[in-house]
Amino acid sequence: MREAMAAAEVGDDVLDRDPTMRALEERVADLVATEDALWTPSGSMANLIALMAHLNRGDTFLAPAGAHVLEAELGTAAWLAGGMPRPLPHDAGPGRISPDAVRRAAAGGRTNAPYYSLRTTLLCVENTHNAAGGTVTAPEEHAALASAARAAGLRVHLDGARLWHAAVALGVPPAALTVGADTVQVCLSKGLGAPVGSLVAGSAEFTGQARRLRKMLGGGVRQGGVLAAAGLVALDRIDRLGEDHERAAILATGLRERGWQVAIPQTNIVLVAVADLEATLRRFTDAGVRASAMAGQVRLVTHADITEVDVAAALERIGAAEPEDSATVPQRRSSGEGSTATRRGLRTATRR
Repeated sequence: MREAMAAAEVGDDVLDRDPTMRALEERVADLVATEDALWTPSGSMANLIALMAHLNRGDTFLAPAGAHVLEAELGTAAWLAGGMPRPLPHDAGPGRISPDAVRRAAAGGRTNAPYYSLRTTLLCVENTHNAAGGTVTAPEEHAALASAARAAGLRVHLDGARLWHAAVALGVPPAALTVGADTVQVCLSKGLGAPVGSLVAGSAEFTGQARRLRKMLGGGVRQGGVLAAAGLVALDRIDRLGEDHERAAILATGLRERGWQVAIPQTNIVLVAVADLEATLRRFTDAGVRASAMAGQVRLVTHADITEVDVAAALERIGAAEPEDSATVPQRRSSGEGSTATRRGLRTATRR
């Protein structure tokens, strides 16, 4: 990747575009089945650009509770995009909402509501849902949500920072998970290894507006091809994300065998429910295992730099749970017959 960055053909992306950056944008647009795409320094900026394009002051937007746009972007959806967030409970399983929930929430913000009411104009969905433990929304579920939003007069933005993980877990192309979305954000560093960069994709008209908004937010770059080259290499690595998913399942299974309260992950995020979060994080750190807090739980993530040997070492260092470590593990409910990702994750854990 560093060799590709050093050898990249570059231009001035602020003025007349950078050829390597343009190649990356066109490749991503093709992968997610949109007319065009625009590189941004971060997923937070890409999400914000989409929300600024979709929202006006006095608007509200819907999103699953715990979504990144609600909890991890410093309130810029309201502060800069001018939209009031409305979290929806996970009524279809962790990280997932139902079409009925969208219809009910949208009904209260129609244009025939009193003039002093917020206007519900946008649905934001997240796939995979980070704070729920990398849970996956299947193509048919996503399409049903988009259809419900459309019928209610809402636009749809997909925060697909980990869309690649969802696609690999489900064994479908990324474009199968973007149907009906007006705009899509995808990240090049989440598991793919690029040092920086996300893209926001949509119609050619949208990306023209997005380029102006990116400049407004200070996201214009000059010889961006140096960074775009890393992104092109990253996209060649999508298929290997399955290795991360398998290692996460091995890690979760090993923790369960040692008495920890863990749900088998669908992708590469393992959440451990514990009674004392701060004390457990200190214990992990003292044992030489780096973890973080997420949604009141310990969060462990597998990625390209983590091998099966590392997973085994982490399990050895963490050791068995003590009685005081126990907490109730959130029940992960799948839709209908159960998602492909859930079934695959369980088989992987059993096989290993």
